[in-house]
This record gives sequence, structure tokens and C-alpha cells, in this order.
Amino acid sequence: MKSIFDQVSRSCSKVVTHHYSTSFSTATRMLAPSIRKDIYNIYGFVRLADEIVDTFHHYNKEQLFNDFETDLYKAVENKISLNPILNAFQETVHKYNIDEALYRSFMKSMRLDLHKSDYLSVAEYKEYIYGSADVVGLMCLKVFVNGNRDKYEALKASAMRLGSAFQKVNFLRDLKADFEELSRSYFPGTNLERLDEVSKQKIIAEIEEDFKEGLSGIAHLPVEAKFGVYTAYIYYRKLLHKLKKVPSLEIRNSRIRVSDYQKAGLLAKSYISYRLKFI
Repeated sequence: MKSIFDQVSRSCSKVVTHHYSTSFSTATRMLAPSIRKDIYNIYGFVRLADEIVDTFHHYNKEQLFNDFETDLYKAVENKISLNPILNAFQETVHKYNIDEALYRSFMKSMRLDLHKSDYLSVAEYKEYIYGSADVVGLMCLKVFVNGNRDKYEALKASAMRLGSAFQKVNFLRDLKADFEELSRSYFPGTNLERLDEVSKQKIIAEIEEDFKEGLSGIAHLPVEAKFGVYTAYIYYRKLLHKLKKVPSLEIRNSRIRVSDYQKAGLLAKSYISYRLKFI
């Protein structure tokens, strides 16, 4: 029965989320059950594409990516795919009428990671972030507002800024792996071999401004989504705070993380803020 396969597909997306990101998985569990599975479906899709370009080093990445992209568009067109991750994603696409331009932009940015190493201009940098992060926030927003066009348009700008903030924190946290293992440099005009405090603080100030705008949108999210998104916000703010205290040259030598103990404390803090209606 198709319904059994659909359930298996959703379960696969949930498993992908739990195994690849403990922070995002925890935040997603704070969403209402009515929307949780669709966020798993979106994350499963974006994670699989990202893994192709970032970690499948001993395989023909470009061929894998081409096949995945072809299967993606077939899945949406046919409303089914034998790839369970894509089958789950297409279900969410149709359920919330997610714009094709969003996931096309995402795939465009992921494809850049196959060959492009440096982002020399602000325009290139912003275009990459839009496709790799902002559109993911917008796809999730479609779910959060249950496809409501007016609510979506009202919260669109803040959702993009929050997506940008998350991605830029990831860039800063993963600077060592991106630069040394994947030969990528996302921040334009920044010498990552000799990252100085001025450059680091400029990047952090940019991220903090994104967070500020993103938080303003969280306050207006539907109740089903607010606590989960706020939890993710709190995690990433903590990570940025830790990065801010690390000397610039040390960021190249280690991967900063938030411990499980700290995550538990942050979850409790975000719950109290939520219950007391501070957001």
C-alpha cells in the first residue's frame, strides 16, 4: 500500500534528522506534532543534497548530484519517488504548495559546492547564502504558517535573516573543515589563513544583526512553531557567543560546539521564556 511506503519515507527523513543534527532534531521535537513531520521531510532532503557535495569524496559526486536532482524533479512531478527521502519531501511540497523556485535555488547553491572554492564578492556570497540557507527557512515558513500566503509574506524577510544567521554561524564554526578539507572560503575579502580579530568581529556583527531581525519574526510565528524555532535560535545564539570569545586564530584550529549539558540548560531557558511569553 502507498500509505505504508509514505510512512516509511517520513520515518527515513526523521532518522536522517536525528542522526545528522542533534540540535536541529531537538528543536524540531519542540514543534507541534501537526507540523513536525513536514520539517523532518524538508531537513532530510536538504541534508542528503548537502552530504553528496560535502562528504561522498570517494564517489563521483557530480554524477550522484545530477541523479539526485533529476529524481527530485521527477518526484515532485509524479508525486512519488522510490527514494524515500524525496518521496517524503514531495509530499510536503504539494501539501503546502512550496514554490519550485525555492528548492531550485537550493540545488543551485549545492551544485556550486562541487567546484567553486572562493566567494570573492558580496553579491556571490549573498546569492550562495540565499540558496543554501534562506530558502530552507522559507520552505519551513510555508509549513509554519500552513501555507497562508499573507502570513508567509509578512514573515518572509525575518525567516530569511534567521536562515542567514544560522548558515553564517555554521560557516564560522566549520571554518577549519571548510578551508582545510574542502578548500572553501565563503567570507569575501577575508584572509582565512590569517583571520584577525577585526575580520572576525565584523562577521559576528553581521550575524548578530541577522539574529536581531530573525527574532522579531519568531515572535509572530503561529503557536505550533514558535517554541521550536525559538529553541533553535537559542542554540545558535549560544554557539555564536562561544565563537565570539575564541581568539580569531584559534577558530581555524578547533570546532566549537555546545555541549549536551549546555543544550539541556538552554532548552529549559527557552521553555521558561516561551511560557512567560517573553517571545
